[in-house]
Amino acid sequence: MRVLVTGGAGFIGAHVAQVLIQEGYAVTILDNLSRGRREAAPEGATLLEGDVADVPVVTAALRGQDAVIHMAGLIEVAESVRTPLTFADANVMNSLRLLEAMRASGVNRVVFSSTATVYGIPQRLPIREADPTEAFNPYGASKLAVEGFLSAYHHCYGLNAVVLRYFNAYGPGERHLPETHAIPNFIAAALAGRPIPLYWNGEQVRDFVYVEDLARAHSKVLGLDGHHIFNVGAERGARIRDVLDTILRLTESRSTISDLGPRAGDVAENYASAEQLRAATGWQPRVELEEGLRRTVEWFRRAHGR
Repeated sequence: MRVLVTGGAGFIGAHVAQVLIQEGYAVTILDNLSRGRREAAPEGATLLEGDVADVPVVTAALRGQDAVIHMAGLIEVAESVRTPLTFADANVMNSLRLLEAMRASGVNRVVFSSTATVYGIPQRLPIREADPTEAFNPYGASKLAVEGFLSAYHHCYGLNAVVLRYFNAYGPGERHLPETHAIPNFIAAALAGRPIPLYWNGEQVRDFVYVEDLARAHSKVLGLDGHHIFNVGAERGARIRDVLDTILRLTESRSTISDLGPRAGDVAENYASAEQLRAATGWQPRVELEEGLRRTVEWFRRAHGR
């Protein structure tokens, strides 16, 4: 099968492309490299530098493809609050341009990168796919909007569409600019001996899924027909302070904690049920949190020469 991965030079996208190549897929990456990195694209993938907003470029990239994994877009929540129109265009309108190009090209299979943010404040734990959704910020609203269009394209045009709602991905290779995710910020600060920023005294609970486990979920769902929505998480909650304590131990760091107090919009507790994904595909996470953190710390040591 030939697969086009939009945003495939980004953190998660590069891992998805690597898994696909290992499993024998022919992979083409389309990335504008504004946030992705050319060197992140795995060996064996064809890298096309271009933007999903450019319809002729997308149309050319779709030629001969059997499926699309759509990961291109903006992800920073605080930025979405400052610039909602930018997020609407980059995440919603560009996704629609891609879907229309797919329809014109006869490519009828897509996997979409969504987020647990769409659940807002969870009504129960673990979170299940049938639970209510609510947008608490423009980033979450943009993902929900695309999910709605995928449902419409399935019903109107017969598109085979799978939505993967990611929980907290972490692992080697994470280099967002700016970096807003807890684990890479904790590790970078710990290795440098800087004070480590911590909200809510680290009492929040999150579901951290190792990036290679998350990447495998994409290949598992590629062959599914119809319209599906799946959570992708480790199915257990981890207290942020416990994660930080593990990182401090693995790095042998003496960094102090910089207490940042409350943060508006934070959810106290959040973790997934991935039962539906497991039942449909047999997927389940393989890498335990401490092992994943150890691998991530080792990568940061190599990447930063520490």
